[in-house]
Amino acid sequence: MSGETHSVVLYDASDGIARITLNRPDKRNALNDELIAALKDALRRANNDSQVRVVILSGSGSDFCSGADLAALQKISSSTVAENLRDAQSWMELFLLIRTISPPVVAAVRGRALAGGCGLATACDMVLAARSSRLGYPEVKIGFVPAMVMAILRRNVSEKIAFELMTTARDISAEEAASAGLINRVVEDDAFEANVTALAQTFVETSASAVTLTKQLLYRTDAMSFEDALHFGVDANVIARMSRDCQDGIERFLKK
Repeated sequence: MSGETHSVVLYDASDGIARITLNRPDKRNALNDELIAALKDALRRANNDSQVRVVILSGSGSDFCSGADLAALQKISSSTVAENLRDAQSWMELFLLIRTISPPVVAAVRGRALAGGCGLATACDMVLAARSSRLGYPEVKIGFVPAMVMAILRRNVSEKIAFELMTTARDISAEEAASAGLINRVVEDDAFEANVTALAQTFVETSASAVTLTKQLLYRTDAMSFEDALHFGVDANVIARMSRDCQDGIERFLKK
């Protein structure tokens, strides 16, 4: 078991599960440069630990994440083009990191997941949300655009829903988010932690190599033509067949 307390991020890994917790409860886990950097470090740490099968991302206190904090917004309003570019690229790196690390990343959403916080949840491989939670992209209210999130949201929900969510700035219930395809499932508040742990346990008990390869296939074939995706699938199929997990699994199946 390993644990570490960071001023803005908590990290704990045990029994195959890495729990990363945004730790600014007094600020509703609002995002700033320090938190984003610490979150990247935690994700890389989980990826470099061969014992980690799944990452659970959550927020301390009553909310998942309320988006950028006031200081970050003030910084945007006075930054140069070069400074804004670096800031945007940092966000892009975070989204790419979630997609490219080997373990699946599950967002466990309680309370509010708004603006960049909703984008962070959307970027994860799966999202579980408590029934009382609220999700939304209110950026247009201040003339901002959830630009990079669009690349992810567009792949999760229909074109019409994506347009509505990003231009009306309204927040939606967990139930509506599930219906739209924004999240995987709604969980009753009093059973939330138990359900998150149960989902994490399914990944602990599943072949890590198969899950990682499936994750790579899902995201890398997205921009390919149908034929190229099939060819990539052939290569992945062969890799899976040659893996120890697959060979052991076939052997167990044949012995039944």
